[in-house]
Amino acid sequence: MKFFILVALLGLSFAQHNPHLKHGRTSIVHLFEWRWSDIAAECERFLGPNGFGGVQISPPNEHIVLNSPWRPWWQRYQPISYNLCSRSGSESVLRDMITRCNNVGVNSHYDAVCEPIYYQTNMVIFRNVVNGQPHSNWWDNNSNQVAFGRGNRGFIVFNNDDCNVYVKKCSWHLFLKKDLNRLYFQSKVVEFIGKMSLDRDSCPFSVRLLTPLLQKPILGLCGTIYLLESHWFSKGVKEYNTLPISNTEGHPLSTCLSGAGQISLLSASASWVQMASLVFRKWNNEKLMYTKNWGEGWGFMPNGNAVVFIDNHDNQRGHGAGGAAIVTFWESRLQKMAVAYMLAHPYGVTRVMSSFRWNRHIVNGKDQNDWMGPPSHPDGSTKSVPINPDETCGDGWVCEHRWRQIKNMVIFRNVVNGQPHSNWWDNNSNQVAFGRGNRGFIIFNNDDWDLDVTLNTGLPAGTYCDVISGQKEAGRCTGKQIHVGSDGRAHFRISNRDEDPFVAIHVESKL
Repeated sequence: MKFFILVALLGLSFAQHNPHLKHGRTSIVHLFEWRWSDIAAECERFLGPNGFGGVQISPPNEHIVLNSPWRPWWQRYQPISYNLCSRSGSESVLRDMITRCNNVGVNSHYDAVCEPIYYQTNMVIFRNVVNGQPHSNWWDNNSNQVAFGRGNRGFIVFNNDDCNVYVKKCSWHLFLKKDLNRLYFQSKVVEFIGKMSLDRDSCPFSVRLLTPLLQKPILGLCGTIYLLESHWFSKGVKEYNTLPISNTEGHPLSTCLSGAGQISLLSASASWVQMASLVFRKWNNEKLMYTKNWGEGWGFMPNGNAVVFIDNHDNQRGHGAGGAAIVTFWESRLQKMAVAYMLAHPYGVTRVMSSFRWNRHIVNGKDQNDWMGPPSHPDGSTKSVPINPDETCGDGWVCEHRWRQIKNMVIFRNVVNGQPHSNWWDNNSNQVAFGRGNRGFIIFNNDDWDLDVTLNTGLPAGTYCDVISGQKEAGRCTGKQIHVGSDGRAHFRISNRDEDPFVAIHVESKL
């Protein structure tokens, strides 16, 4: 049994930069808020057979349950203990999921929510420090902002205005005469990560919600690492870690992170989010041609140090970098193009989002329903994910990873793995194409006019099935056919009115 955690943090070896994906697999999918039993079934019936290498799950530890008729998604990020029981299922069902997914070559990754344990630990320390001191220096604003001291040993400030189940703006701060016990906090986080590893059967983990208060304590964890002892891993393999932060440049964690693992890029100025939200939208006169040297050429961190994505469960709701510009499943045409570009490009370890729908209600650019949890029964329990006859999902589950275009591009990425970015072409605007050595080729038309061009693909001669409009099935193409000549050149015609204005071919789609 193995349990990867999706994040970059612990340890100081190149092992943490290796996601340990099996059988030449190169991509992870985030099955946001799925139940463990549904994930196990999805690994066996879809993820394994279609070449996905990992599945990211929601935080597996016990969390708050609001006493209301609805269950917001962010409950999962409010842990009350580190027992492995959540609305996705019990520890035994979780372990069964991990085993079943491992059996078909799909690693399990999880978010580790460490910030609450930091605050809980600090409140214990605060109470010990001020023990015996009188209540003093009360202040309030005649509403929900209060502050008070405990003699001359400590002071605490609460801002509880607008802190309710709809708008979470509450905050609080501690001031002590002695420094908080960093080592104690660090030991608790390490203890937590050890539990999450499920007897060393897991590999990567994700530390969430890193406020400035947490930066120094987390630095102390960089020398800590777990060796994986499961039969699923080679001897001496270490946990794969990825740390989600908004911008690593000048970040106090950057020195530690340079050897600690991979970094999940969140900021619109330093991630694929920028490509999706600005370049594909053509905002600010951005053009797809500018992505010719995407990745390290744009000043990003080294290729092997990044987990990249188009959207995640936060920014698709307007939270964090990118705001309302983020491309999500609500704009499926742009979403498929942006995800396809990410999967075709060699930069980073790629993560695909798989979402659920909610009832959007936009007021002044803000979604008033961004709190809504997954499809649920009247008692608040999460619904199972039904699979329709056409292989899509029902009952409010979006399942972008099952969209033909995205699923086939995950396979494309596996086929071209290790091949260089090559044979670039652009029209000085928003029509671009590039190859991956002699294994694959992709071309996009994001302009407001048709594309009609003959290009060098670098591929062997033959007839190929376009894996965007269809795929190769039973020796024939269900979509477009592309003919590559003996010189490696092929003609492409893509209307800007096509449902999917891009074409992708690879050597395993050749007839």
